[in-house]
Amino acid sequence: MKALTPLAALLIGLGGAAGAQDITVSSKIDTEGGLLGNMILLALQDAGLPVQDRLQLGGTPIMRDAITSGQIDIYPEYTANGAFFFNEADSDVWKDPEAGYKRVAELDLEQNDIVWLQPSPANNTWAIALRQDVATENDLQTMTQMGEWIAGGGDVKLAASTEFVTSAAALPAFQETYGFTMSPDQLVQLSGGDTAATIAAAAQQTSGVNAAMVYGTDGGIAPAGLVVMEDDKGVQPVYQPAPIIRAEVLEAHPEIPDILAPIFSSLDLETLQELNGRIQIGGEPAATVARDHLTQGGFLD
Repeated sequence: MKALTPLAALLIGLGGAAGAQDITVSSKIDTEGGLLGNMILLALQDAGLPVQDRLQLGGTPIMRDAITSGQIDIYPEYTANGAFFFNEADSDVWKDPEAGYKRVAELDLEQNDIVWLQPSPANNTWAIALRQDVATENDLQTMTQMGEWIAGGGDVKLAASTEFVTSAAALPAFQETYGFTMSPDQLVQLSGGDTAATIAAAAQQTSGVNAAMVYGTDGGIAPAGLVVMEDDKGVQPVYQPAPIIRAEVLEAHPEIPDILAPIFSSLDLETLQELNGRIQIGGEPAATVARDHLTQGGFLD
């Protein structure tokens, strides 16, 4: 018998009152985790399935420990995290959405009896966002177009974390692939990796900033008047959110994929930005925003 980790023992103690057949729904502690976890919880409840709410439990390591030890049953994860779960960070497979999803699904099923369900088409990875007025004026939608614009003398100033500027996988990779270079005068480096600060700098044009390092589904992007440049050559790994579930639980409730697939298919980049923004900027509870989306989409009976 596998020894329980301290986390697993704690979760057993906390969850002792739950019914033996309950589906324990969990999520990461961040904004998007709460949003997606609530969607899963509400959809399963609406379908008449017995659920236990363990939402916003913790960060990625805590979630992995909890699901692999069987103390939670389902939560939303990101496809490219498979690179770190299975020590394949150097593989280019994670830059292809279909190949990355297939790879992590195969490995998790084989090694952990965990099934990856239908992912969202959104990609919550490192990206560069421009002020909407700059993008519109110069007809910029993709990183290829932005790279050509910068190389041709376009007036750009980027707010980003030091990690984004210096990490070979981030800005240097964008510059090499898309054929542009940004001088130190075109960069404002902010301590830490807080995208709220980079977004605010671009929105307020602090020190002439008109571009920001962001994560693709950040809720502050659209309200701040920014637009994400599409990584059309696939420089960054693809982090598509998808529900993952223990195979034993899925076998007992085979209807779950059909319940959740249309919901996650509806969550494109712009939709997640809007919903996250209602929580991050508008201050609405994640459960309220999740229910609104499910109701308006016809996903709840």
